[in-house]
Amino acid sequence: MIMAEKIEGKKLKMSQIFEETGVVRSGTYILISSDWPEALDEASSLKLSGWSKGRGFAGVIKKYHFAGGPATHGQSDRERHRGSSGQTTTPGRVYPGKRMAGRMGGTKVTLKNAPILLRDRTKKQVFVGVPVPGAFGSKVILYV
Repeated sequence: MIMAEKIEGKKLKMSQIFEETGVVRSGTYILISSDWPEALDEASSLKLSGWSKGRGFAGVIKKYHFAGGPATHGQSDRERHRGSSGQTTTPGRVYPGKRMAGRMGGTKVTLKNAPILLRDRTKKQVFVGVPVPGAFGSKVILYV
C-alpha cells in the first residue's frame, strides 16, 4: 500500500476556467501552505478534506427538510416541529438515531478523485474541479 503525501492548503476562491474547446469548468483555487511537493506535478487527481461551514443549532425543518405541521385545524404553535418522536409503552423509549433538532455542519468532509485542472508553481496554487467544503480562507488537507 502506497502512503499518500499529506499537504496543507487554504481555500482561496471559487471560480471558472474556459477551455479552448469552449467548455466551462468550475472549481476552487487552493493555496499550498508549505513548499511545492513534487508529487503534485504528476498527479491528475487527489483526495482532499475540509471542514464544512457550521450552521449552529438548527431545527428539523432546516436540518432534515421536514414538512412541519399544518397551519390550520387547531395547530396554533406547531408549524415548525417534528411531530411524534416514538411509540407508547412498548418500547417506551426513543430509538437512537432519531432525527431531531441539533447542531448542524462543522464536520469533516472528504472528497475523493478531485481532478486537478490547473497548477501554478510560482503562485503555489492548484485549481481543483470540485467545490471544496468550508469557508474562504479555511484549512484544507490534500492527499496526493
